[in-house]
Amino acid sequence: MKSYKMNIAGLDRYLPLCPLNDELMIGAFVIFGDPELTTAAAKALLEKAPEYDYLITAEAKGIPLVHEMARLAGNQKYFLARKTPKLYMTGVLEVTVHSITTEKVQTLYLDQADADLMRGKRVLIVDDVISTGESLYALEHLVKEAGGVICGRMAILAEGDAVNRKDLIYLEKLPLFNKDGEVID
Repeated sequence: MKSYKMNIAGLDRYLPLCPLNDELMIGAFVIFGDPELTTAAAKALLEKAPEYDYLITAEAKGIPLVHEMARLAGNQKYFLARKTPKLYMTGVLEVTVHSITTEKVQTLYLDQADADLMRGKRVLIVDDVISTGESLYALEHLVKEAGGVICGRMAILAEGDAVNRKDLIYLEKLPLFNKDGEVID
């Protein structure tokens, strides 16, 4: 399998290249099981973070990152938008996003108790990789529905058109690759 070497938060990692279709490959970035990278990325993002009251991410790959950011910032409470509602939730806010490009539907759920805490507070949206922005869009809608104020959007990596977003803070650009594994400019 082909891979791409990146330096992320001062650490070298090799990202396996995975075909997205017949002409395009993406670098697979997974922080699960890599506490060294998770901690380094969390620290680097906190150094760039605007002032905030709470952090939020979507299930699942953003969980170790937001947890480590909250821990490094003094064990702050953070929020998690779930992919399915859970029995322990006191009520549920739900957002469904329809992607124009992929025609798939994504639904995220937020506990009403968390939404109540978020109301009127500055909320920083955090994710591991932002590419199409679909998950980011869903999180933005949940925060707004809860009455939170979005104070920033952060990711370890930005991919594709996300690198041109002026409202996104990220550590590194993750390039796209052609079918031969060569970087597309």
